[in-house]
Amino acid sequence: MMDVIVILWTDALVFLLVFAVIVLALKLRQSRQFVEQWHSVFKTKVGASTAIILLAYIVVGLMDSAHYHPSQISDSGVSTPSAQVISVLDYTLSGLKNSTEKSYSAPFAQTLYVKENIQINNVLQRGYPPLEKRALHLSADEPVLFDALAKGVIGALLGMAVMLVLIFAIGKVNSKGLSGMFLPSSHIQWRSISITLLSIGAFMGSMLYLSSYYHVLGTDKVGQDVLYLSLKSIRTGLVIGTLTTLIMLPIAIMLGIMAGFYRTWIDDIIQYIYTTLNSIPGILLIAASVLMLQVFMDNNPDMFSTVEERSDARLFFLCLILGMTSWTGLCRLLRGETLKIRELDFIQAAKALGSSNMTIIRRHILPNLMHIVLISIVLDFSALVLAEAVLAYVGIGVDPTMNSWGNMINSARLEMSREPIVWWSLLAAFWFMFVLVLAANLFSDAIRDAFDPKLRSR
Repeated sequence: MMDVIVILWTDALVFLLVFAVIVLALKLRQSRQFVEQWHSVFKTKVGASTAIILLAYIVVGLMDSAHYHPSQISDSGVSTPSAQVISVLDYTLSGLKNSTEKSYSAPFAQTLYVKENIQINNVLQRGYPPLEKRALHLSADEPVLFDALAKGVIGALLGMAVMLVLIFAIGKVNSKGLSGMFLPSSHIQWRSISITLLSIGAFMGSMLYLSSYYHVLGTDKVGQDVLYLSLKSIRTGLVIGTLTTLIMLPIAIMLGIMAGFYRTWIDDIIQYIYTTLNSIPGILLIAASVLMLQVFMDNNPDMFSTVEERSDARLFFLCLILGMTSWTGLCRLLRGETLKIRELDFIQAAKALGSSNMTIIRRHILPNLMHIVLISIVLDFSALVLAEAVLAYVGIGVDPTMNSWGNMINSARLEMSREPIVWWSLLAAFWFMFVLVLAANLFSDAIRDAFDPKLRSR
């Protein structure tokens, strides 16, 4: 029997979003202005490099969004689907997933982090037990440093080799060929893209190769590999950042343009709505909504057949709640910009020529607001990724059973009070989150420079 595909709510939305982006890109590819603007983004070193970093995160998130029930052989020899739900990323990282220890272990350690009663020369003594799944190829007195460096270099070279093959394949597909990609006249910074790809390949290659021999980022309280948890948390951050932004975006654009263009009583009603919503502390509104959702889920356990479905439903409704409460800032910004644009000469000329209001909004107002929308999408995405950590800290974030950077940080705050300190979980979550948010913010700067009409005219 084949593996049974499982489509969770957020999985469906993620792949629907990817399909919509591809269709929109193919449609807008016919627009010369649109193509030139994106060429301007990738013609800068920062824009090209950060786009590749974001793409690497997206690939990991998509791999973790393809879920299925793996098949298993029963006692009677019949292949049946397992009750467990795993993703393609789980299958790829099965070595990391199954390499659990008893408890904490530091990065590249050979023993557990806490002393236990162990047998030493047939005598019960207090000591550090050896790990069961990693560092088994070394003797107790053999140094870790040189062995880790050698294996890290091997993994980096393997990762760079894979990326070189990818770069060569892109050159074959490219109309200018591999040599033409790196000419100064190229519309895209292929050199920066190649360097970024090689750096990602070296980093991931060394980490994954070393993870076959060591717990590179250590293990947590229940012995799970922290590198595996950090990679699994990427999907949660991306889902919260993208789905929440897409939920609030239509509301903010529609109400902001209506308030600024039509003014009168429409403007008054929309201002009253977002002013009232802003008067309520956001964290309290989110907390009340999440707690109501939690009560509903506790009273209706039959609606969710697996733990993964329950966790995914809470993640989806958290995105919905965040989207319904975070549109006011962009709405106010678009209203003010629309008030200014509607008084410009070309808008007055369009009205004098008999253009309808919807035509003016679609062909003149909205295109001049797109740079603000695109920048707000990326900045709001960064803010929501960081907000997930805050919400998890106060206990109203994603389900505690779901892997996320917020849950890692929330559990790490208790570990920081231990003696000795368990610091690696906090550092791993911080580093993966920091790279994602920094890349998104730098990419938004490149988008602003390319899409802002005022900057283009200068």
